[in-house]
Amino acid sequence: MNVIKTNIEGPLILEPKVFNDARGYFFESYSKRLFDEIVAKVDFVQDNESCSSFGVIRGLHFQRPPFCQAKLVRCVKGTVLDIAVDIRKGSPTYGQHVAVELSEENHRQFFIPHGFAHGFSVLSPIAVFQYKCDNYYHPEADGGISLLDPTLGIDWHIDPDRAILSEKDKNHPLLKDFVSPFKFES
Repeated sequence: MNVIKTNIEGPLILEPKVFNDARGYFFESYSKRLFDEIVAKVDFVQDNESCSSFGVIRGLHFQRPPFCQAKLVRCVKGTVLDIAVDIRKGSPTYGQHVAVELSEENHRQFFIPHGFAHGFSVLSPIAVFQYKCDNYYHPEADGGISLLDPTLGIDWHIDPDRAILSEKDKNHPLLKDFVSPFKFES
């Protein structure tokens, strides 16, 4: 597995070794032993899957402490633009984001540690998105920041006026109005 560091400390892009032949392909999508060795020691406890159509943008979501979630995400059908925004108070990259295209063709995965808001936009007709979490979902800890906040400088590759958003995602606060429960630890 190839691990690619990003411009922000923490999030990592993972490229599995894919074996192709006349039958198709095979790759190991997750190995706890390898993940612990080359990425981080994380105990994933829940897997989730969503299916969305072109133009959907989901995010920017997180769970507040003590129910924070680190995620390992991938797109198994279609293509998404995946985003992680640093929301750790005191971080030199606070408010900055990492963007990575995940698709069924590139088989890339994206590791998002605690202290980041997460979202994605669907760039293909349909996208099936899977993610592992290191904590269970707790609705009372649910949080978010506005995915349309212009100060974040995110190009979702979708016209914001045509984006399909949930009511919840339309009402998250702007970064300037957000009080982060996460602290940067160097």
